[in-house]
Amino acid sequence: MNIEPVTLSEKATEEVINIMQNKGIPADYGLRIGIKGGGCGSMGFMLGFDKKKEDDIDYIKNDIPIYVDKKHVMYLIGVEVDFYEGSDERGFVFNKS
Repeated sequence: MNIEPVTLSEKATEEVINIMQNKGIPADYGLRIGIKGGGCGSMGFMLGFDKKKEDDIDYIKNDIPIYVDKKHVMYLIGVEVDFYEGSDERGFVFNKS
């Protein structure tokens, strides 16, 4: 079964590739997308670079290895990672369809 719970927009893909090439991310690392608990029962998204772990679902999108912990998949289905660049701020955003 090939599960790809999270997608990357074109802008997010460009920014991730730029970071991987210019910030010294090791070749055996991929993009980790997950969730983290917040206060009062809320939940937030997380994004970073990491090695693949035993309980990960892994797939490749646009030459980017993506790792998602199996426990997080149900919360991430339908999420798109985008990159926003405006005069007020700049960074990755998570859009849920």
